[in-house]
Amino acid sequence: MFAHSVAEVMNVRRLALVHRGVVPSKGDSQVGKVKFGVIGLGWFGEYHADVIAGLPHAELAALCTRTPSRLEELGSKYQVKNCYTDYQDLLDNPEIEAVTIATMWDQHTDPTLAALRSGKHVFLEKPMASTSADCERICAAEESSDRKLMVGHICRFNPRYAAAKREVESGKIGKIVAMAARRNIPAQWTPEILNKIGPIVGDSIHCTDIMLWLTGAKIISAYAQTVDVRGLKYPDIGQIMYRFDSGATATSEAVWCMPDGVPFDIDERLEVIGTEGVIHIQDTFPNFSYSNRSWQSPDTTYWPLLHGARRGALRDEFSYFATCIQEDTPVEVITPRESMAAVEATLAAEQSALSGEVVYL
Repeated sequence: MFAHSVAEVMNVRRLALVHRGVVPSKGDSQVGKVKFGVIGLGWFGEYHADVIAGLPHAELAALCTRTPSRLEELGSKYQVKNCYTDYQDLLDNPEIEAVTIATMWDQHTDPTLAALRSGKHVFLEKPMASTSADCERICAAEESSDRKLMVGHICRFNPRYAAAKREVESGKIGKIVAMAARRNIPAQWTPEILNKIGPIVGDSIHCTDIMLWLTGAKIISAYAQTVDVRGLKYPDIGQIMYRFDSGATATSEAVWCMPDGVPFDIDERLEVIGTEGVIHIQDTFPNFSYSNRSWQSPDTTYWPLLHGARRGALRDEFSYFATCIQEDTPVEVITPRESMAAVEATLAAEQSALSGEVVYL
């Protein structure tokens, strides 16, 4: 049996609702596109804009960055007239229904809180925030608002992890007792990134979130070690051991300095061991390769360009969020509190790496 993506499941659900007359069909003029503004236009903010511009039920209606030249460049690329250097000006535009926030992770809190106060739905890139206190502020603001907030934990929209969740929930592997994950990437990608965020919060947060999702348990302790290879602001390597309140244990590895010439852009794996079975996921990018003096293996899972549009898991998660807004249904694939739990665990792991001691949550 093949795993169905979240987008496919949502489409089946929508067709059923259309048939029952609960929601109009996509061709009905009553169904309007969700008008999005993008706050933060680095490389990933541009990917957000790519996806939104290509969704049939969303409209890229506004852009915001503090860099005028970048604003002019992307405003021209997407033919967007509402361009701002101050996010509050964007939030004051009554036509904008939702915003995506793709600023640096330590600059998430203020625009998120301001957007919720302004009555906008919010798609917030992970990590939710850089401190537990700021995560709590964001969660509390969402809970007291009638707006939707979704944090972009993209791996939950990777069909392989979604299939793992389905098999765990079916009981096929019994009780989870151990997990091992890795997300390793080449050194050439990371010099600039490592001056902004470390591999534990930057990448192991993906593995941490998936482990929390699969187990439904809480992390009660973290022990981590790091290795500094290139003398940048943050270390190049982070390795973690977690203990869960269910009794399970787990390891997570993030190496951000794989040498040039490795045959993949990302070495991504997860093994889940249960009392009655195991799950093995290998999303390593050599699933497609080509040679042009050297082997290249571009992404085919998360945000590939296919048929002139940005697709993959990134498109699926934005499509899901836009559908939740249109149909006024809860955001259930990832809740703010679940996102906060992943931040708290990875921050505890970073604290452990600095102190050399086990940190208890």
